[in-house]
Amino acid sequence: MKISLVNPLEVDEKIIQNHKEKLEEMGHEFIFYDNNAKDDDELIERLKDTDIAIVTNKPLSAEVINAAENLKLIDVAFTGVDHIDLDAVKENGITLLNASGYSDDSVAELVIGLTIAVMRKFNENKANIFQSQNHNLMGETIQGKKFGIIGTGNIGTKLIGILLAFGCEVLAYSRTEKEDIKNLGVTYVDLDTLLKESDVISLHIPNNNETKNFLGKEELDKMKENAILINCARGPVVDNDYLAKLLNEDKIRAGIDVFNMEPPLPEDYPLRNAKNVVLTNHVGFYTKEAMANRAEIVFNNIYEYLNGNIINEIKL
Repeated sequence: MKISLVNPLEVDEKIIQNHKEKLEEMGHEFIFYDNNAKDDDELIERLKDTDIAIVTNKPLSAEVINAAENLKLIDVAFTGVDHIDLDAVKENGITLLNASGYSDDSVAELVIGLTIAVMRKFNENKANIFQSQNHNLMGETIQGKKFGIIGTGNIGTKLIGILLAFGCEVLAYSRTEKEDIKNLGVTYVDLDTLLKESDVISLHIPNNNETKNFLGKEELDKMKENAILINCARGPVVDNDYLAKLLNEDKIRAGIDVFNMEPPLPEDYPLRNAKNVVLTNHVGFYTKEAMANRAEIVFNNIYEYLNGNIINEIKL
């Protein structure tokens, strides 16, 4: 089979070379690229005659997928797959895998980082240092806060462990309640209760048709005054326009890593110009350790597939 690593995995090239040699010893062809394709035409060329494609979080359109006539497997070096045209994947009978779990620790730690950045007023500190402003810099501690987790999958569970070490009271909302999480002292509640009682709320749900604007006007209005919303999940699960309105009205605060689009954000994007928010550049997943983890997962996905086993499949 022809296997193509379409986007760079951002790990030591020796790791890629080792897998290349191993796959070639198994009788397969392996091609990899050290840069991202500049457009769909280049992607189509890269996927020509490819049986197995490894892709990252760059968009993969229906046009590209439909042109890849030999494509049997797309191995996504990412957790979310909403950047891929799933209808085209399904229509072409392509198997879709992901690298779920590769960045759980990285994302959970950024939630803590953003919470501290908001509570300790990093933006205001910067303005005082570089713009000679005089903001009040008295902050808050995470310890003792009531922290609401929406979604208790792998990342939510990692975060809960960290929060308990900080001495937080943790509330959780999820479609499925887990006994092992309850045994940690976490209380599952309905969404309204979580929104109304939490000092900090962190989202850990996927982006799909069911979760678009999961936190819309009605839900955001239920948050406590001066509460903090952290979104390191997916941008569209929040009504970001209305969130910006509440931020500018000094009703709530936020730490946001994900948006309705990939940065750079246009100048008129509401969150870009909002008060009371710390923004990061969709970097929740992006650590040295996470990149090494995902490389291991995506290549293991391929070895299992070549041995007749399918793991980490996204059912369409």
